[in-house]
Amino acid sequence: MNPVVLPEAPAVIHLASDTMAACCPQIAQALYQQSGVLTAPSYGTDAETAAAQQALRQVLEAPRAEIFPLVSGTAANALALSAMTPPWGTVYCHQAAHVLVDECGAVEQLSGGARLHPLPGANGKITADVLDMHLVTAAAGSVHQMPAAAVSLAQATESGTVYSVGEIAALAEVCHDHGLLLHMDGARFANALVTLGCSAAEMTWKAGVDVLSFGASKNGAWAAEAVVFFDPALAGGFAYRRKRSGHLVAKGRFIGAQLQAYLQDDLWLTNARHANALAQLLGQAFADAGMPPVWPVQANEVFVILTPVVEACLRRIGVEWAPWSNESGDGDMARFVTSWATSEADILLIAEALHRLSREG
Repeated sequence: MNPVVLPEAPAVIHLASDTMAACCPQIAQALYQQSGVLTAPSYGTDAETAAAQQALRQVLEAPRAEIFPLVSGTAANALALSAMTPPWGTVYCHQAAHVLVDECGAVEQLSGGARLHPLPGANGKITADVLDMHLVTAAAGSVHQMPAAAVSLAQATESGTVYSVGEIAALAEVCHDHGLLLHMDGARFANALVTLGCSAAEMTWKAGVDVLSFGASKNGAWAAEAVVFFDPALAGGFAYRRKRSGHLVAKGRFIGAQLQAYLQDDLWLTNARHANALAQLLGQAFADAGMPPVWPVQANEVFVILTPVVEACLRRIGVEWAPWSNESGDGDMARFVTSWATSEADILLIAEALHRLSREG
């Protein structure tokens, strides 16, 4: 009897998240080279960490910044915000913010009890007017309420949109007028930066950002993040927070090596431009097929409401995406996320499939 020959499964096109992408070759090489160094000082006292901190200061044009490398974006956000608010404080953020929806209460735990307060806003963004309205009406000086302490914005947002420099500056002005600090969750910092075409300094401290969670893991690193305090005075005690929470890595040189390679020769910007360009291509393909993205495609995420026919077609050619809730209530969304590792050929394959479907009616 002849053996049964099964059809080959289609190659999977991974677009559910940029966290699924491998470490990019340049960073992998840096890690490999570092593995050949048999011994080095530990707990971030090594030369690689110091060089990475200096490289990031140069990129941010912030020579006095205090920088703390980490391996987790959740830890970066939670530890940063814990340093910006007392345990009885309130941190304002967008109602769909990652710190609120997808970090399992990390801010509340590591701050000792601070509360995240959600704010509404179109396209995943909070506005200065809405923030000011909430701060004006919030009870001040009452021991029965939790006072406002900080604001956290995501750049890029959970909707794949990007705050303009003017929008950031307006939020910072409201924050500082009310005595609050402004935090930026920069998990997709590079993607937002190449969209705006400005400098990293213009998108952060020059616009009024006080503390930055600088992300690299979604853009080609293996596991590398950093908390940046533009005012060194705000970093007091942070080294102890990092250690006490279990996020001081013994072999910190492997984080430092990643960050150095990430920033060298503008690799981080090259990776982000690639991901953004393919997201634009994918978003246009959906629009041409009569399914315009729910939100503007401004970074490397595309959100679409799929019809059953399109969904079946995409599954047939091996596309994976992430289901996403739709606050407007007019159907469930699909999230597609491109990365440095996404192939242009894969996006063109999807575009061709959508084109055929639209022609067939």
